[in-house]
Amino acid sequence: MARRSTASRAGRKGVPAFRTVIDSRVERVHTVRAGQADGRRVRLTGYDLLTGPWYTPLTFFYRDTLDGAALRDSLARTLRRYPLLAGRLERDADGGLSVVCSDAGVRFTDAACADPMRDYGHGLRAQPVIGDLLREVSAFGVVGKDTPLLKIRLTRMRGGGSVLGVLINHTLADGGSTVAFLESWSREHLGLPWEDPSHDRGALDALGRPSADPVTREARAFVGAGRIRHLTTTLRAGINKLATVTTRFGAAELAALKAEAQRTLQEPGAWVSTNDALTGHLWQVLGELRNRPAEATEWLGLIVGVRPRLGDALPASYWGNCVSNSWTSLTAGRLRESSLGSLARDVRRCLESNTEDKIRDEIAFLDSYRRKGVSRHVMSVRAPDVSTTSVSVNNWSQFPLYRIDLGAGRPFWYEFPDLPVPTVHIAPTPEEDGSRDVYLCLPESDAALVDTRLWRERLHLYSGSPTGP
Repeated sequence: MARRSTASRAGRKGVPAFRTVIDSRVERVHTVRAGQADGRRVRLTGYDLLTGPWYTPLTFFYRDTLDGAALRDSLARTLRRYPLLAGRLERDADGGLSVVCSDAGVRFTDAACADPMRDYGHGLRAQPVIGDLLREVSAFGVVGKDTPLLKIRLTRMRGGGSVLGVLINHTLADGGSTVAFLESWSREHLGLPWEDPSHDRGALDALGRPSADPVTREARAFVGAGRIRHLTTTLRAGINKLATVTTRFGAAELAALKAEAQRTLQEPGAWVSTNDALTGHLWQVLGELRNRPAEATEWLGLIVGVRPRLGDALPASYWGNCVSNSWTSLTAGRLRESSLGSLARDVRRCLESNTEDKIRDEIAFLDSYRRKGVSRHVMSVRAPDVSTTSVSVNNWSQFPLYRIDLGAGRPFWYEFPDLPVPTVHIAPTPEEDGSRDVYLCLPESDAALVDTRLWRERLHLYSGSPTGP
């Protein structure tokens, strides 16, 4: 049965809408298989188990029309080197999870929209185009079920253009690995060579080693929690009403931000990156917007890829979840008053705290909980109060999001999902010109406020323009 909805800026009563809905009709649902299966069981790592079997939706918008049949052919070929994506999740005896590489298949939905392609971007944003969101992303019907771990929805727009929705189970891949798969699919589709991914989860597990440094152990990003506390924290995050607004920081504006940060650095010879300066600036602006009491603690969390920290010890082509996080904090008063240089330096120190020793200790810690059968009780140290006292930053600015060419050129826009906790998502721009697109996922009231002229001007204080780029 077709599911239809009306594209509108109207939200729930009294609440502004931040996205439109693309009205589409399902034409056919396919199961795409690689055509080969070895039946092996791949045991997921402690990092894989942190997320739970939820799905992450990404949506790509193309000016020209994609060929669904050709996409399914190239996807089948790509799955031969990504057998986990065509497999199914099963529970291990100790409570962990494994993927059985059964080639049970990927769901590929063809849909059509009676409306023409619109100029999606900062001024017009769309819901993730994956179909019935609640039904598609439920984590409760995945483990031990015949539920695809990868779902694709291709929507053809009237008069040309396509929307590609990609829904991948987070237990299989972090953001970097998800985009690596999409880039592999793109290269396969275009007939270009690409590197085999490594699915050896044991290679990561083998690197676990408890740290001998008590300071490192004390600063672990994750903690074990009782069942009730873990469930309460999860439910609290699930009822948050968040929305995402976006804005673009141009290359010249970013250069001005970095120059200001370098100018106000207090340590001789200290260095910060462009993203450090941008992150520090965003943290400060959001702290001003929240306007919490001066003595209240404001936390900044950084989502960090661990591959560079492990160096050659882990294959460069390792495919799976391989991210950690670290935290830094200031009182709300100090955050509002600090120079950009000192904030950028705090960000840099927070990133640098992710040493090889810290990561190896973390791997060992997570594995110990998995072996004891209580891996589902591990959570971030800031999880209980993450919605009210902190913001997380997820930096995808180096990912090739706008190089996912599947036969109709590169996408002109992509959508990142609303998340259950306040998050800043930093992404490249379609032009890949050194600018950054920033997605601010915030409580709905904060999102509505930051979208006003006053706060847009504060965000773009260094743009040289009263209203930003």
